[in-house]
Amino acid sequence: MAAQRRTLMQSHQSWTDDLPLCQMCSVGTAPNCVYGPDGKGTQSHPNEDGHLRFRYEDGCFLYGVFNGYDGSRVANFVSQCLTAELLLGQLNSNHTDSDVCRILTQAFDVVEKSYFETIDNALAQKAHLSTFLPPHNENVSFHQLSPSSQKVHERLKELEQELTGGATAVVALILNNKLYIANVGTNRALLCKSSSDGQNQVLQICRPHSTDNEDELQRLAALGVDSARVKQAGQIAGQSSTRRLGDYRVKCNYSEIDLLSAAKTMPIIAEPEIDSSQSLDNVRGFLLLMSEGLINALESAHGPEQANQEIVAMVAAELAQQNSLEAVAQSVVERVKRLHHDVYVSGRQRAAYCSRHEDMTLLIRNINYPLGGWPSASPGWGGRIYPVSVPYSNSQSTSKTSVTLSLVMPSQNVLTNGTNTASTLEEGTPTPGSQSPTATLQSTNTQTQSSSSSSGDGSLFRQRGSQAAQPDETGRVPPYVDFSQFYRLWGGDHSDGQSTQGGLGPQ
Repeated sequence: MAAQRRTLMQSHQSWTDDLPLCQMCSVGTAPNCVYGPDGKGTQSHPNEDGHLRFRYEDGCFLYGVFNGYDGSRVANFVSQCLTAELLLGQLNSNHTDSDVCRILTQAFDVVEKSYFETIDNALAQKAHLSTFLPPHNENVSFHQLSPSSQKVHERLKELEQELTGGATAVVALILNNKLYIANVGTNRALLCKSSSDGQNQVLQICRPHSTDNEDELQRLAALGVDSARVKQAGQIAGQSSTRRLGDYRVKCNYSEIDLLSAAKTMPIIAEPEIDSSQSLDNVRGFLLLMSEGLINALESAHGPEQANQEIVAMVAAELAQQNSLEAVAQSVVERVKRLHHDVYVSGRQRAAYCSRHEDMTLLIRNINYPLGGWPSASPGWGGRIYPVSVPYSNSQSTSKTSVTLSLVMPSQNVLTNGTNTASTLEEGTPTPGSQSPTATLQSTNTQTQSSSSSSGDGSLFRQRGSQAAQPDETGRVPPYVDFSQFYRLWGGDHSDGQSTQGGLGPQ
């Protein structure tokens, strides 16, 4: 089996190319970027992220987002090998939750060991060549070495490049309409659920394995590591993750790393944390898998407090606007990219955090969520439909105009980060700033600029001024939202040849 696996991984064409892609899923990506003083961005290295999105037999679906670093070798290997360890007959509809969790854990363990098998030859060659080098002398430069020693140095440098690198992973498995999330590292999984009774939830599944995760710090402390120093440093060997795949420098040489040298056993592990608590029966919503680069870009621009709500709002707006799922994820990634850039060029307080961003990957799995306009949503969506002008435009448009969407307003409960928060709404016109079952979208007039333009802070949501409007000579207050175009279009569609003037709209 190990020989077969290595043959698969070393071939130019992966066997996974023959697996059917899931059509209920879309993926968006953007490469890393470093901004210059003029605001123009340049890519500092090739894209190192990876992903998978496969549909298999018996209603089995497998998705994953992999954040590579120091090269894409590990991310590419994991995306192929993990698929082989899960979709070659290992899973079937008769498996229990404990069976699935055990198979997922074993798959990550096999992938880790398989990767190190692939670099055995390079490690052996590196050790062999090192014996031909003269003792290290700081006073002797590279050009002063003999030609043979220079060749050895160059080859050792090439081998080191082959050996470096690692990846973090977040993997979603759907089997028997049950969602399993396996996480290793600092990527993120969000599940947005909107039920027919108006209850709305955005759940972050699995916490990141990072140097500020208290459970991870306790795990390291139990191994003899000074967790206080780890937390203060914020990184281990250049990465904030405390669990990762690959990275032989940390896995095999941890005793030589100052922060980890006191560890009794290997402190940086590839064991996944698995959540199996989410049933998808009767669920309407979507699943998001995000690489660390996307999360960090959004949090750098707007802070970490509302990042989950913001990304869900962007996805919901795109799903409502577009008829095809394929473009949704890419549009959202482009949106985050623009927000990050806008904050940098604004020169405001958070600009200092936005001088660069890493590779970004977003995977969206639709779960019975309506596309291309909410008016066609079923009556059980959880509220009435109101026309709302939303300050949002997709990546294909840069104009400063609003698009008109139909927004389903809930009778109660607002979107929160992982919890439900009750919020009573009147039965009449919705209050400005109320949240829909899927996104926080603000009513505005048709003169409002699109929030996708370079507006300084790049905020997604615009707040109406707090100053109250003054009544005119008739005692009336001007409306916050101009519905004249809606009344004209509605009247044209429903007039049946007769004028509707006077029967619709404000009198």
